[in-house]
Amino acid sequence: MAKARHKARRATSKSKKTRRIRVARARARRSHAASSNNSRGLLYATRRTPKIVDPAVAQAFKLYDEAMRLFNQQSYRRAREIFEKVAAGPSRELAERARVHLVICEQRSERQAHVQLRTADDYYHFAVSQINLGNYEDARGHLEKARKLAPKADYIYYALASVASLSGEADDAVGFLAQAIKLRPENRYHARNDADFKLIEDDSRFLALVSPVRGNGPGFGAAPV
Repeated sequence: MAKARHKARRATSKSKKTRRIRVARARARRSHAASSNNSRGLLYATRRTPKIVDPAVAQAFKLYDEAMRLFNQQSYRRAREIFEKVAAGPSRELAERARVHLVICEQRSERQAHVQLRTADDYYHFAVSQINLGNYEDARGHLEKARKLAPKADYIYYALASVASLSGEADDAVGFLAQAIKLRPENRYHARNDADFKLIEDDSRFLALVSPVRGNGPGFGAAPV
């Protein structure tokens, strides 16, 4: 009889242990499911919630990128104008960076201004360097100084025509190019294949200037006036 009671107690103990294991496993599954649902919910919320950016700050970043592009091209005057806007903008971080670059722009602009230019060729070559950097206004000023020193230099008029065309000033471009061709007819051929005149390539006056003149071969006639 005692042996039977012992077996019964052992069976009851195993049954309780099995139930505890099942309960623990059920709790673990519920906990894992809840955790997974929370993770999916957070991920969904992250994907669905757009990042809010202040439009004024976004505009400041665009201005800063443009100023840095000009700065890297050594166009310090134009870069300085944009850095000043960024320095007065809503982003404190960008404003501090802009102020640092403003100081650098001032220093390098002064260094450029102290370049010793004496002859027409000095002014011309410096102007060409400014054209390559996109500083058309500075280039025009130096070319005008070169023209005063060498009023019969066709290449100076040609460069003035290029600057005018790149600046979208068709009348000046045509006028300077006509003078360059008059002084040296070969400029007609060069202008015909020069990308600097792309903005006015459909202008009837430009087409008349670069058209070949009969009896003189391509590009070697007198310039029409």
